[in-house]
Amino acid sequence: MTPRDLQATILHQLGLNPHTLHYPYLGLNQRLIGPTDEARVMKELIA
Repeated sequence: MTPRDLQATILHQLGLNPHTLHYPYLGLNQRLIGPTDEARVMKELIA
């Protein structure tokens, strides 16, 4: 599990889509999970 996986899992539990959640910063749209789509929701932690 990477930190980005944990962030994606927490955002998912809060009801937010981690892959579409963007915020403006320095004129760019940034994501909490980073620029790539490598982060995944860890379904094993959600029980």
